[in-house]
Amino acid sequence: MAVCMWGTVKLMTFGFFLCVDAFLYVFTLLPLRVLLAVLRLLTLPCCGFSGSRLLQPAQVCDVLKGLIMVLCFSMMHYVDYSMMYHLIRGQSVIKLYIIYNMLEVADRLFSSFGQDILDALYWTATEPKERKRDSIGVIPHFFMAVFYVFLHAILIMVQASTLNVAFNSHNKSLLTIMMSNNFVEIKGSVFKKFEKNNLFQMSNSDIKERFTSYVLLLIVCLRNMEQFAWNPDHLWVLFPDVFMVVTSEVAVDIIKHAFITKFNDITADVYSEYRASLAFDLVSSRQKNACTDYSDSVARRMGFIPLPLAVLLIRVVMSSVKVQGALSYSCVFLCYLGLVTLKVLNSIVLLGKSCVYVKRANMEDKLFETPAPPPPSSTSSSTSGKTPSRAEASCPTPPGESMMEPDPVTLCSPPPSSSSFVTTQPTPRTDLFPPPPADPSPAAPPPRPPTPLAEPEPPAPPLFKEEEGEAEASTELKHRTPKKDLLEIDRFTICGNRID
Repeated sequence: MAVCMWGTVKLMTFGFFLCVDAFLYVFTLLPLRVLLAVLRLLTLPCCGFSGSRLLQPAQVCDVLKGLIMVLCFSMMHYVDYSMMYHLIRGQSVIKLYIIYNMLEVADRLFSSFGQDILDALYWTATEPKERKRDSIGVIPHFFMAVFYVFLHAILIMVQASTLNVAFNSHNKSLLTIMMSNNFVEIKGSVFKKFEKNNLFQMSNSDIKERFTSYVLLLIVCLRNMEQFAWNPDHLWVLFPDVFMVVTSEVAVDIIKHAFITKFNDITADVYSEYRASLAFDLVSSRQKNACTDYSDSVARRMGFIPLPLAVLLIRVVMSSVKVQGALSYSCVFLCYLGLVTLKVLNSIVLLGKSCVYVKRANMEDKLFETPAPPPPSSTSSSTSGKTPSRAEASCPTPPGESMMEPDPVTLCSPPPSSSSFVTTQPTPRTDLFPPPPADPSPAAPPPRPPTPLAEPEPPAPPLFKEEEGEAEASTELKHRTPKKDLLEIDRFTICGNRID
């Protein structure tokens, strides 16, 4: 059980820094990428238009994210945080406890539904359009995404206000009830049947919830420090409550996962597999031909969408901190440079750790799979008029890729036996090289050899050479993959999808 606890801690720590990386991307690198996209649009008439797109797909997604954040931030100015706080403060303790539980459920539903909305927007904006009027479909998706981010930001604001009321209550009864709700979660999870996939989904959900709760605690501390004129002594007053909340959540997660693995006979090695899966998502998103940005892959895997949380944090910081004078703007610029440095360093460390985890899990071959065209062979047309068999099509695939298809190395190598790939190996190949006859009976052999060997015998030597060459090529690829050592990872994609 102690090994399971340690595996849970390492998984939660790795997932926490993944969320930090995706969250810092919104504040640091996304504005720079939006600025580059705007400059490209402004300089397009001077440089000339060559190509079918004004912007690359990655730049289109960056511009959409920037517009969504700007519109939602302007809409959040019409929401009064103080009025919401006093409205919640006037409710009874039991009612606030019920409201907080309802908000947690609504946050999960909003995260699941919101990711589908954003994915639909990005796909509609970047898919190739045959007609110009097909681009009109982006408009309803865009307004739906803005409406979702605004509502989700208000939902998180209500959560932060409820937590702030619990912190400022005199008898701390509401805070105690809210913390005891975490231990009720153990009762609802431990005594249920869990498979490995379900445990992985629950682990990702726990990582996302813990990171969101830490950001809520940051918002509560900012609002309280503003009310006390940024007095450092009040921070030590808040510290015991913050420490109690963080400790209870971490302890609940560790105990819950330890007993779930114990009661369901799941080994502690499964957390290393979970961590390798998250690391593979990160490494695959850093390649030159990555189809998605890393923040989007984290959102799909963990259900963590940084846009609503970022909009709310910017709103709270802008209302809590007054920026006046050249010195204040200099401090803001230095703070921005510090966040950029933290983001880049965090990305570098995460990328290095992820490469190590991918190597340990032997998942490198999945990154370098490049489907090669099948070699020209006369057997495909002479044996049958159909398309090449599944075995020939899967030969160029690197080993270890798919769990639903047979092992490509065994298919490309000379067949040792016909039992391992009876569904994919063509039947004439088993008769091309028959074993030496052990039974010297003169009556049986004469009718059999002429019939199968009459037609396939001429293409037999080139077929054997091709299979032997493909087997040697596959073994060379297998031995060459570790030499690549993840060199296909593009170091420039630390700042998001590469813009050529």
